[in-house]
Amino acid sequence: MSGIEEDGEQGDAPVVFVVDDDASVRDALELLIGSAGWRTQTCASANEFLARPRLRMPSCLVLDVAMPGLDGLELQQRVVAERPELPIIFVTGHEDVPRTVKAMKAGAVEFLLKPLDAGVLLDAIGAALERSRTALANEAEIEVLRERYASLSARERQVMALVVAGLMNKQVGSELGISEVTVKAHRGSMMRKMQAASLPDLVTISARLGVGPTRGRESL
Repeated sequence: MSGIEEDGEQGDAPVVFVVDDDASVRDALELLIGSAGWRTQTCASANEFLARPRLRMPSCLVLDVAMPGLDGLELQQRVVAERPELPIIFVTGHEDVPRTVKAMKAGAVEFLLKPLDAGVLLDAIGAALERSRTALANEAEIEVLRERYASLSARERQVMALVVAGLMNKQVGSELGISEVTVKAHRGSMMRKMQAASLPDLVTISARLGVGPTRGRESL
């Protein structure tokens, strides 16, 4: 069972997760973040965070680097793999260039030294939450496109891939061993189902879905 599960409850208020083994830091950050109008969920360890339900709303993670057990960088690996819409802001009591570089390369929003500057932290949280909103919106759009793509027949998917690859209807027909008239019928149906207004629109949709060209005849 994955450590990060999806919560059935939906909401609009952003949530800032705070993971730090120092209770005084957690309490101080909860007060500061609350004063900015955001909700907080605090955890004393990475494993405690992983046991929390996943929230489908703008959120970010303020994460201590050095903690007993699973440390901040190890938790970052889990979050990046399982919950990419959750940006991370690292906080640490000791300057550590190698760790900073590793965290930033893995996509961290910021790497801040304790004692924390309240204004800098709040600005970083604001940027992280905006990034989360964008990621969630993109994820929702991709899901809609996946549903449309799933509605295509196998032949329509072949036609879509070849059209996106730049082939004309006659060439698509030659590749698939079907008539140009049949290609036009499949192409029209495919464009309607994908709700693509034009070929450039279809190319963009294909790129977002990661759909590549399929060459050669296949029996369907």
